[in-house]
Amino acid sequence: MYSIDEGRYLVRLARRAVEEYMSTGTKIRPADVPDEKLLEKSGVFVTLEKVTPSGRSLRGCIGYPVPHLPLVEATVDSAISAAFNDPRFPPVERRELESIVFEVSILTPPVQVKVDSPKDLPSSIKVGRDGLIVESGYYRGLLLPQVPVEYGWDEETFLAECCMKAGLPPDAWLSRKTLVYKFTAEIFAESSPKGEVVQKPL
Repeated sequence: MYSIDEGRYLVRLARRAVEEYMSTGTKIRPADVPDEKLLEKSGVFVTLEKVTPSGRSLRGCIGYPVPHLPLVEATVDSAISAAFNDPRFPPVERRELESIVFEVSILTPPVQVKVDSPKDLPSSIKVGRDGLIVESGYYRGLLLPQVPVEYGWDEETFLAECCMKAGLPPDAWLSRKTLVYKFTAEIFAESSPKGEVVQKPL
């Protein structure tokens, strides 16, 4: 479990990383880390959402599904990649930063969902708790736990959408060749651009 102070630090770090990279092209070195556990390896995703009068829209989302780097370093890397290297979007421009909300999702290590039959998968995961990773051969897709909640999906739809995210047919989860992993996340985000950081319930 991470405190709101630790979550606030990571969200502020993500924004500073993007601002510094935009200004100088260099990656910041995390300083004044409030707790040693933020130096432990952890999976993390940074999500950028653009706020407009008509609502919010995704502006970038990239991260590390598995513990690969210390959490603070992974947060910096993910923030920069989400802002400048997400292939779905053009790089973020400076003028946009005033209308972008930063969100950091700290992930637990993924655990394979093992079932007797693939048809049991929907009852072995839970929308509102789990994120998913689907793998088949070279294909791999990930959806964070907050995604199915935001779209109002049930468990079967969540599995199908994760398969499509991987570039697979929506019913690929019914194949025994498809591996499904689940994880949970603690989510911290700005309530408004540069605003107060809050922990987001699912």
